[in-house]
Amino acid sequence: MILNKAILPNGLRILHIPVEDFQMVYVNLLYGVGARDENFEHTGLAHLLEHLMFEGTKAVPSFDEPLECAGGTSNAYTNNDVTNYYISLPRQNAELAFWMESDRMCNITFEKGKVDVQRQVVIEEFKQTTLNKPYGDVSMILRAMAFKKHPYRWSTIGRKISHIADVPVSVIRSFYKRFYAPNNAVLAVVGNISFEQVMEWSNKWFGSIPAKRFVKPVLPIEPRQIRQRRKVVYRNVPANALYIGFHMGSRLDADYYPCDVISDVLSNGYSGRLLLRLVKEQKLFSKIDAFISGSDDAGMFWIYSRVTDGVSVKDAEAAVWRELDALKQELVPEEELEKVRNRFESEYTFRNISGENLCNNIALAELRGDLDSHLCEPERYRAVTAEEVRSAAKELFRRGNSSVLYYLKS
Repeated sequence: MILNKAILPNGLRILHIPVEDFQMVYVNLLYGVGARDENFEHTGLAHLLEHLMFEGTKAVPSFDEPLECAGGTSNAYTNNDVTNYYISLPRQNAELAFWMESDRMCNITFEKGKVDVQRQVVIEEFKQTTLNKPYGDVSMILRAMAFKKHPYRWSTIGRKISHIADVPVSVIRSFYKRFYAPNNAVLAVVGNISFEQVMEWSNKWFGSIPAKRFVKPVLPIEPRQIRQRRKVVYRNVPANALYIGFHMGSRLDADYYPCDVISDVLSNGYSGRLLLRLVKEQKLFSKIDAFISGSDDAGMFWIYSRVTDGVSVKDAEAAVWRELDALKQELVPEEELEKVRNRFESEYTFRNISGENLCNNIALAELRGDLDSHLCEPERYRAVTAEEVRSAAKELFRRGNSSVLYYLKS
């Protein structure tokens, strides 16, 4: 795979991968801003601003209309670390993406009517996904349990509806002007297009946008957790649920790959230990999953599960701990590790077949300063040893490092 890189004088980082077989060109503009960059009293800003970016500018009153006329599509997402905008267009119309993204990088108008419309859209999303959906508030509860200092303690949607409903337009505009800058962004382009063409259009449309005196906020470091945290809540849900979270390192820390291997040993595929032993054999759970947050700052290892009707949640939790303790005591057999490595390599390959996914993945890696590691990720996973897995499990699965939530039927 050929990967070209450049940096414009204003700090915009350019990535390009030529793929002759693609009929579409994929353009991804990733900003280094997410929910973690918000103020505790003004949460949900990054996500609300993502919505407003589709409300258009003076030059482009409706963002989607010209793209659709040109045969293209666009979308976006926000998480705690980043906000990402992505467009796909036929190659003959690809320049349109460069113009439109450069325009909204600095020309959003924040008209009151448009802001009010998107407030209501986000408020309805808050209600549908968090307040009115079974188990919808789990992430909010768990984040508040696990994080006491770091802004990962709130979800991307925000802490409460009033933060979206009442935030002044001036605060939204200030957030936009602070973080939406070429020197806080990565532009990734994948498709049947030359690097020379990408650079010509990048300079043409982004080159005149000035860099900003941008300093990333210094975020508080989450203190090491030494005592187990427990909580019980009652909700109108169909089944009892058990959630356990453990603090782990960031996407760039040494324990990331061993912890990800652990999550796959426990739950990836039909032969994952938790599914095989606790769902199929012992029938303690109807479903169970283990996964990592993969966040830019120190994150979490999560276990999400639904307990089988008639089973004590306490007994179900004890069974989970037995499986976790086994990883701390015994080396994972080489055959089991090889299966995990093969599965990851397969998933990595298939993820990057899609031009949209490839664009997103290289942009994320570049923003983290981890592009080289991303390009050789299969080798990084193959290098993880059984001893490294056991060592990581010993640190990860300490009782004092856990937050346990019983989410029970009312």
